[in-house]
Order: sequence, then structure tokens, then C-alpha cells
Amino acid sequence: MSQVETRQLGDTGIQVPLLTFGGNVFGWTLDQEQSFSLLDALVEKGLWFIDTADVYSRWAPGNKGGESETIIGNWLKKSGKRDRIVLATKVGMELSPEKTGLKPQYIRQAVEDSLRRLQTDYIDLYQAHRDDEDTPLAETLAAFDSLIKEGKVRAIGASNYSAPRLQEALKISEEQGLAHYATLQPEYNLYDREGYESALEAVATQHGLGVINYYSLASGFLSGKYRSAADASKSARGQGVVEKYLNPRGLKILASLDEISQAHNVTPTQVALAWQIARPSITAPIVSATSLAQLDDLIGATQLRLTPEEIEKLAQASS
Repeated sequence: MSQVETRQLGDTGIQVPLLTFGGNVFGWTLDQEQSFSLLDALVEKGLWFIDTADVYSRWAPGNKGGESETIIGNWLKKSGKRDRIVLATKVGMELSPEKTGLKPQYIRQAVEDSLRRLQTDYIDLYQAHRDDEDTPLAETLAAFDSLIKEGKVRAIGASNYSAPRLQEALKISEEQGLAHYATLQPEYNLYDREGYESALEAVATQHGLGVINYYSLASGFLSGKYRSAADASKSARGQGVVEKYLNPRGLKILASLDEISQAHNVTPTQVALAWQIARPSITAPIVSATSLAQLDDLIGATQLRLTPEEIEKLAQASS
């Protein structure tokens, strides 16, 4: 069994590997059998922090949401590996018109649904998938607080919150003695830096939050597989990736990734992730894979140490 270095997740007391595995692929691009072998490999190779959501993967034709949690639950039942993983899921995105948001009554219903699908009696990290401005923060936090007291949830986190709202939520928790968001899940990668670095990073650092960022490879762009408009056909999301990232700035980032990856004899994917892992405020970027070869590529990033000069070079290329 390989060992990936671990870090503490905020102030939760939970140790996690340097990368978080994104479970949106289970029940979407991977069927149950493929998912099981990947989940076994994740535990074996040391990437046992798994992040999913109740809404995954509602967007896929024929799905209604809950597919990822259901597959993970079936795997947990079959493998008996619940104590070998750290399990994160989320609530708040729309599953149906009446199943959405962060009202206390809905959180209570949603957590029971998630626990049933996951076939476990507790969730390590339960996250608000997005802010719900129609529900007072104090009500949402009180609902999460009671789940922690009941032992159904170990820690709570926030995803897709603005810096002011996150700051306000942390203040309310402190003033009212409620459980606080211990983690943040923002969009962040070498290309999309401004949203996190401009305001959220300061809040995360000030409060010691664990940060598990999504789109860490900019939908695959930072892997270097999209280099011309013709490459849009390489995946289902290729067209959107090419339209958003294939521009002079994107190409400049790829050129720096190429140069550094050649110097270390590694892949651009590994360099892009190592750059994030080296950032003091980041705990464990979220990554996904659909094959064992991709998984090994990701694990390589946890062993790569960039020099301060290389980190600065990438920062300059992407500024």
C-alpha cells in the first residue's frame, strides 16, 4: 500500500492525503464495476479522501442525482472499508424543485438520504454545496450543529461561498456557539486564480480553514491535452474548455508547465497540481480519474517538489 503524505484538514483533527478524489465520475463516466475497482485502487494507493455530493451525477442522461453516493455506499458495504476512507459529501444544489437549498428541515431530510445511499452512519465532512441567501445563516448553521452533536457528521464545510458571506457565517458560529465551517471548497487552479486569491484566501488563512479546491486542472486544460481548436473533440467537455482557456494567457501557462515538466521528467498535470499543493493555504486539491493510469499520474503530483523559482515562474505565467 503506497503512502501519500497527509495534512490536517483545517481544525477538524482529520488527516487527509495531499489530494482529494472527486467522486462525480462514479455513475457518470464510470459504471458501478469500474467505480469499485477505482475505489479499491484509491485506498491501496493512498488517495482515500473522497468527495462527492447528493446531486452527482444528476446532469447525466437518465440520472436523477444520488448515483455517486449510491455507488460509494454499495462499495463500502461490499468492501468493508469505511474506516479506511475519509468521506465528504454536500447538500444544497437542486435535486428537484422541492429538494434544494439550506433550510434546516431540508438539511435534515438530505443528510438522512445521503447516509442511506452511502450505507454509513456518519459523514466525515458535510458541506453546504452553495450559499442559500434565502435562509438565514444562523438557521443553516444550527441545523449542521445538531447533526454534529448527534454524531451523524464530524465536521462541516462551505463550497461556493463569497468571502463576505463566509466571513459572516464564521462570525455567527463564533457568536452563537455553533459548529463552524472548517473547510472551504472554491474553484482554483493556475488559470482561475482571482476568485480565490483576491478575497477568499485571506478568510481561509485567517480562520485556519482547510481548502479543497475544485477544477484544479481547469477541466483538463492544464493536463496539456487541449492545445488547438481541433482538440475540442477529445472529450465531452472539450468545446467549452477550448473556448474558455485556449487563448494567449492559457498558452503561456501551458508553455511554462511544459518547460518545468520536461525538467523534472513528469507530466504537466503533475506540475499544475504540485504548484497548488505547495501553496500554504491549500490543503488538498480535488482531482478525478477514470483509469488506473490516470490515477498513477495524479499520485505522481504528491511526490513532486517544485523549487521556489519554478513556483514563481508559474505564478508569473498565469498572472
